[in-house]
Amino acid sequence: MEFPAYRPRRLRRNERLRALVRETALSANNLIYPLFVGPGRDSAHPVASMPGVAQLSVDRAVKECEEVSSLGIPAVILFGIPERKDSVGSEAYVDSGVVQKAIRAIKERVPELLVITDVCLCEYTDHGHCGVVKDGDVHNDSTVELLVKEALSHARAGADIVAPSDMMDGRVGAIRTALDQNGFEQVAIMAYAAKYASGFYAPFREAAESTPQFGDRRSYQMDPANADEALREVELDIREGADIIMVKPAMTYLDIVYRVKQQFGYPVAAYNVSGEYSMIKAAGQNGWIDERRIILELLLSIKRAGADMILTYFAKDVARELRGR
Repeated sequence: MEFPAYRPRRLRRNERLRALVRETALSANNLIYPLFVGPGRDSAHPVASMPGVAQLSVDRAVKECEEVSSLGIPAVILFGIPERKDSVGSEAYVDSGVVQKAIRAIKERVPELLVITDVCLCEYTDHGHCGVVKDGDVHNDSTVELLVKEALSHARAGADIVAPSDMMDGRVGAIRTALDQNGFEQVAIMAYAAKYASGFYAPFREAAESTPQFGDRRSYQMDPANADEALREVELDIREGADIIMVKPAMTYLDIVYRVKQQFGYPVAAYNVSGEYSMIKAAGQNGWIDERRIILELLLSIKRAGADMILTYFAKDVARELRGR
């Protein structure tokens, strides 16, 4: 039997050779850590479906941010759990809101850490939908008006990046215009551009207390069967002024991550969502998988598909693992 001159196994013989030719590198600089911020002081309420994740009071969130920064992770994204909810999510856009307090506290104690804020109403409405409900559905344009108010309140508090996740038409352009007109032209927009109506969000809805009280979100989040539509959504958000494009979820939408990066060449974020996290944690705790190995393999696959940054609840674990190496 004749062998070819090129034998791929030559470069797999040991770790130094494998590292030398490795095509994709994962760094703490690629990670964004999600935090759930709620009322109270010195409190942490564990999320049952997300082992290791908790709703934190502002002071505890600040301590978490100090650790995040010390691990070399450049950014956090904040989700708020208000004390009071109503039909229009008014706690989302008041300057005394929990996220606004958290931004100011984090920026005072950890000024080098980038603070990204989720801009949506689902955590703040008593019905759990992402906007103003009229005639049983979320009304697009009146919701956009409130999202603009929310984004401005986050910018005033000191947010570096606002991230509208509602999937309303035209919200990126409206937010960009409002930010620019109010002197916040340096505040960037990370648009949840291709956000699918996914079953992988269930643990997040427990953490954020945002489960819809009726119906579902399929009239505004994307159909999982559609790929070309995602490219149209991304193009719209880029035209409206998005600085970073997000695909959510990540694991089952790597084809979308790849196509978005190839077609547009923009900075791409991918959200390794709660259901993906919880499945791995559950399997790891039962001894069915090597959790550490699976986490790194998953995040490498997201990076390999084209994501420049990954929002993940594994961020601290991965940063420690990478530092150890």
